[in-house]
Amino acid sequence: MATTMRMMRFAALTLLLSTNAMAELPKVGSGRVERLEAFASQFVAARNVDIWLPDGYPAQAPYAVLYMHDGQLLFDPAHTWNGLEWRADEVAGELIRSGKSRPFIIVGVWNAEPARHSEYFPQRAFELLDSAEQARMYTLKRGEQLLFAGPVDSDDYLKFLVTELKPHVDQHYAVAPGPGQTAIMGSSMGGLISMYALAQYPQVFGAAACLSTHWAGTVTADDRPVQEALLAWVDQFFPAPRGQRIYMDRGDQTLDAWYPALQTRVDALLRGKGYDRSNWLSLAFAGAEHSEKSWAARLQVPMQFLLPPQP
Repeated sequence: MATTMRMMRFAALTLLLSTNAMAELPKVGSGRVERLEAFASQFVAARNVDIWLPDGYPAQAPYAVLYMHDGQLLFDPAHTWNGLEWRADEVAGELIRSGKSRPFIIVGVWNAEPARHSEYFPQRAFELLDSAEQARMYTLKRGEQLLFAGPVDSDDYLKFLVTELKPHVDQHYAVAPGPGQTAIMGSSMGGLISMYALAQYPQVFGAAACLSTHWAGTVTADDRPVQEALLAWVDQFFPAPRGQRIYMDRGDQTLDAWYPALQTRVDALLRGKGYDRSNWLSLAFAGAEHSEKSWAARLQVPMQFLLPPQP
């Protein structure tokens, strides 16, 4: 029965996302965007993937690749639900033109609302909760909608990225495929799944950026069982540094006001594993809120950290 219900939700979500497949391409101020429309997967519902290519592509091949979550929010505020964007094209274009980063492309993977929480919550952290807490999580709501539209399936989301999407990008674009040239980035729940990707696939992703990481886990500032499970996952399963690089940050306004104490505990765990300034940044931005406007304002910092100029 559970498998049948999951397949039904999967089919319904695919149908919902397919209605957006023919959406207009975002207008960008730098470079150009190509779209993989309703990119199919055996692991998750099909969704659009917007690929940003910098000016002059492919003249500087091979390019590094930055995978970014919430891909429909990256490039054009005319197409976003809140009229905001990351300005990823402008920021990346300027970094490449000025030589402050190596040349790279951006693979913007659309989120699958209403399944975003299910796909982005680290599955191994969820499995540290007892069955009663897991069941409670599935009853939580954001407004009138369930927070988790289906079972936590971030492992399948990562399989989609690693075994389906990345091979397609490596085959069809002028990129370098190794982990030293492959990074991943997201904000809020996207920060959690980016850190999870680095932990689960260090042989694929050499660096991750986690902006305003949602260590609160659910819809309140004090969901202690969930927060402790996330911290226990970092303690038990996040790897010691072996060449990978990680960037983390937070503001102190709106939802970001929930994070400082939790991020401080994460920072202590990472220091204990041997991370230092050579491979890890954890920054605080006073006055910054939990929005694309704030992430855009500091985006050049994580992009340069993940993809510095080649020596």
